[in-house]
Amino acid sequence: MNQRRPKNLNLFTIHFPIPAILSILHRITGVFLFLLIPIAIWTLSYSLTDQGFDQLKQYLDTITFKAIFWILFVPFCLHLVAGVRHLLADIHIGDTLKGGRLSAVLVFIITFILIILAGIWLW
Repeated sequence: MNQRRPKNLNLFTIHFPIPAILSILHRITGVFLFLLIPIAIWTLSYSLTDQGFDQLKQYLDTITFKAIFWILFVPFCLHLVAGVRHLLADIHIGDTLKGGRLSAVLVFIITFILIILAGIWLW
Protein backbone atom coordinates (compact mmCIF):
# COMPACT_ATOMS: atom_id res chain seq x y z
CA MET A 1 0.00 0.00 0.00
CA ASN A 2 1.29 3.42 -0.94
CA GLN A 3 1.79 5.44 2.28
CA ARG A 4 2.72 8.68 0.47
CA ARG A 5 -0.50 9.27 -1.40
CA PRO A 6 -2.07 12.72 -1.01
CA LYS A 7 -4.79 13.25 1.57
CA ASN A 8 -7.45 15.93 1.36
CA LEU A 9 -8.76 16.67 4.84
CA ASN A 10 -10.54 19.91 3.95
CA LEU A 11 -14.25 19.05 3.94
CA PHE A 12 -15.14 22.31 2.20
CA THR A 13 -13.36 21.23 -0.99
CA ILE A 14 -15.09 17.85 -1.23
CA HIS A 15 -18.20 17.67 -3.42
CA PHE A 16 -20.85 15.81 -1.46
CA PRO A 17 -23.68 14.10 -3.36
CA ILE A 18 -27.21 15.19 -2.49
CA PRO A 19 -28.05 11.99 -0.52
CA ALA A 20 -25.02 12.64 1.69
CA ILE A 21 -26.09 16.24 2.29
CA LEU A 22 -29.57 15.03 3.19
CA SER A 23 -28.19 12.43 5.56
CA ILE A 24 -26.04 15.02 7.33
CA LEU A 25 -29.00 17.42 7.59
CA HIS A 26 -31.15 14.59 8.96
CA ARG A 27 -28.66 14.04 11.76
CA ILE A 28 -28.29 17.76 12.50
CA THR A 29 -32.06 18.27 12.67
CA GLY A 30 -32.34 15.22 14.93
CA VAL A 31 -29.89 16.74 17.40
CA PHE A 32 -31.69 20.09 17.18
CA LEU A 33 -35.07 18.47 17.87
CA PHE A 34 -33.58 16.51 20.75
CA LEU A 35 -32.35 19.75 22.30
CA LEU A 36 -35.84 21.26 21.94
CA ILE A 37 -37.47 18.51 24.03
CA PRO A 38 -37.11 20.37 27.38
CA ILE A 39 -38.72 23.50 25.89
CA ALA A 40 -41.58 21.44 24.46
CA ILE A 41 -42.16 19.68 27.79
CA TRP A 42 -42.10 22.99 29.68
CA THR A 43 -44.55 24.53 27.20
CA LEU A 44 -46.86 21.55 27.52
CA SER A 45 -46.81 21.62 31.32
CA TYR A 46 -47.35 25.38 31.32
CA SER A 47 -50.29 25.09 28.95
CA LEU A 48 -52.09 22.56 31.15
CA THR A 49 -53.12 25.29 33.60
CA ASP A 50 -55.93 27.69 32.74
CA GLN A 51 -53.84 30.80 33.27
CA GLY A 52 -50.86 29.35 31.40
CA PHE A 53 -53.01 28.29 28.46
CA ASP A 54 -54.48 31.78 28.12
CA GLN A 55 -51.02 33.38 28.29
CA LEU A 56 -49.56 31.00 25.73
CA LYS A 57 -52.51 31.61 23.44
CA GLN A 58 -51.91 35.36 23.66
CA TYR A 59 -48.20 34.90 22.94
CA LEU A 60 -48.79 32.59 20.01
CA ASP A 61 -51.16 35.08 18.40
CA THR A 62 -48.32 37.58 17.94
CA ILE A 63 -46.40 37.62 14.66
CA THR A 64 -43.06 37.18 16.45
CA PHE A 65 -44.01 33.88 18.02
CA LYS A 66 -45.64 32.70 14.82
CA ALA A 67 -42.37 33.36 13.00
CA ILE A 68 -40.36 31.58 15.71
CA PHE A 69 -42.73 28.61 15.61
CA TRP A 70 -42.51 28.50 11.82
CA ILE A 71 -38.70 28.59 11.92
CA LEU A 72 -38.64 25.79 14.50
CA PHE A 73 -41.05 23.79 12.33
CA VAL A 74 -38.55 23.68 9.45
CA PRO A 75 -36.17 21.13 11.08
CA PHE A 76 -39.15 19.04 12.16
CA CYS A 77 -40.45 18.82 8.58
CA LEU A 78 -37.05 17.94 7.16
CA HIS A 79 -36.38 15.33 9.84
CA LEU A 80 -39.82 13.76 9.41
CA VAL A 81 -39.68 13.47 5.62
CA ALA A 82 -36.04 12.32 5.62
CA GLY A 83 -36.91 9.74 8.28
CA VAL A 84 -39.66 8.34 6.07
CA ARG A 85 -37.11 8.17 3.24
CA HIS A 86 -34.72 6.21 5.46
CA LEU A 87 -37.51 3.84 6.49
CA LEU A 88 -38.39 3.22 2.86
CA ALA A 89 -34.72 2.57 2.09
CA ASP A 90 -34.70 -0.01 4.89
CA ILE A 91 -37.32 -2.01 3.01
CA HIS A 92 -35.34 -1.57 -0.25
CA ILE A 93 -37.47 1.14 -1.85
CA GLY A 94 -35.24 3.70 -3.51
CA ASP A 95 -31.98 2.20 -2.30
CA THR A 96 -30.25 2.23 -5.69
CA LEU A 97 -27.94 5.06 -6.69
CA LYS A 98 -30.51 6.64 -8.99
CA GLY A 99 -33.35 6.02 -6.53
CA GLY A 100 -31.32 7.54 -3.70
CA ARG A 101 -30.70 10.72 -5.66
CA LEU A 102 -34.33 10.97 -6.72
CA SER A 103 -35.65 10.36 -3.21
CA ALA A 104 -33.25 12.94 -1.76
CA VAL A 105 -34.50 15.56 -4.20
CA LEU A 106 -38.10 14.56 -3.43
CA VAL A 107 -37.42 14.99 0.30
CA PHE A 108 -36.27 18.56 -0.26
CA ILE A 109 -39.27 19.32 -2.49
CA ILE A 110 -41.80 17.80 -0.07
CA THR A 111 -40.17 19.57 2.87
CA PHE A 112 -40.36 22.89 1.03
CA ILE A 113 -44.05 22.32 0.26
CA LEU A 114 -44.77 21.43 3.90
CA ILE A 115 -42.97 24.54 5.12
CA ILE A 116 -44.95 26.75 2.74
CA LEU A 117 -48.24 25.09 3.78
CA ALA A 118 -47.38 25.56 7.46
CA GLY A 119 -46.65 29.23 6.82
CA ILE A 120 -49.98 29.66 5.07
CA TRP A 121 -51.77 27.87 7.92
CA LEU A 122 -50.10 30.04 10.59
CA TRP A 123 -50.93 33.32 8.91
